[in-house]
Amino acid sequence: MDLTEQSHRRLNPLTDEWVLVSPHRTQRPWQGAVEAIPPVARPRYDPTCYLCPGNPRAGGVRNPQYRSTFVFENDFAALKKDVPDARIDVQNKGLIVAEGESGICRVMCFSPRHDLTLSSMELPAIEEVVRTWTSQYTELGRMSGISHVQIFENRGEMMGASNPHPHCQIWATKSIPQAPARELSSQLSYFQSHGTCLLCDYLKLEESEKSRIVVSNEGFVVLVPFWAVWPFEVLVCSRRHLGTLPELTGSEPSQLAEILKQIVSTYDRVFEVPFPYSMGFHQSPTTGDHPEWHFHAHFYPPLLRSATVRKFMVGFEMLGTPQRDITPEIAAEKLRSLVASTK
Repeated sequence: MDLTEQSHRRLNPLTDEWVLVSPHRTQRPWQGAVEAIPPVARPRYDPTCYLCPGNPRAGGVRNPQYRSTFVFENDFAALKKDVPDARIDVQNKGLIVAEGESGICRVMCFSPRHDLTLSSMELPAIEEVVRTWTSQYTELGRMSGISHVQIFENRGEMMGASNPHPHCQIWATKSIPQAPARELSSQLSYFQSHGTCLLCDYLKLEESEKSRIVVSNEGFVVLVPFWAVWPFEVLVCSRRHLGTLPELTGSEPSQLAEILKQIVSTYDRVFEVPFPYSMGFHQSPTTGDHPEWHFHAHFYPPLLRSATVRKFMVGFEMLGTPQRDITPEIAAEKLRSLVASTK
């Protein structure tokens, strides 16, 4: 089987799901939707921005004159702390079921400057972002009734970001959400069967093949996973086996800051525009002992073949299985070719 020419499917061992790869379709013409390119230039300070220092937010609270990172409770949180721990199961058939889900939603501003992103921030400032992520995971994870802390960033209008000010969100939930729950199950099953870590073993395979690795340093590896669904999706993995941000030691926080800046800067060079994406860290649950879990982050960018053409999950992908045309190997080669210019 020729993976560069013939249609085939690839297994994602983290989720036990498949993706259809159709490399022969890369030359098909595009007459579909074309996205508008958002303006790149932004001021250092925007008096109308809800997240800039000193400005009032939509909920009426005024931000302090913060000078570094700034974290606050989301004024329009998707989760509430005082939700009753209740369950509904109509006629006990397991068909119409609901459970109360309590939690905490926070917003974290990366910088007081309105015009910066992770790609344009200085490394010491990104290291401060990593330290704040770490303290937030620790604080929220120690709270009663919290099983999972999800740190994620939606960058760009195309990803639904409601504000261009550099920020992310942190949601702490009573239950383990669906995506990390699937990964937890797969990593535990692999650990029980092999006595080793799934992602540790996968990294060894990728480093021996090298075709999908984009960039790496002493602490972290960025690669386009063999099973990637999105055109320029990447997986960021720690080289050392650890489960959470608080387990980073020595220079590892600095190495994480460096690798994040490199991949986002590289993204921005693909189509010479600020690259939209959804990014999130998957860390071990905050309850129990999880030696099977390996710290990693996912980047899911939607752009397909230009700054104005995005990939949509529709039709067969919604009703059957995800599908991609550009192979992960080609995507990794493209990203890899742009990394050197960011150093």
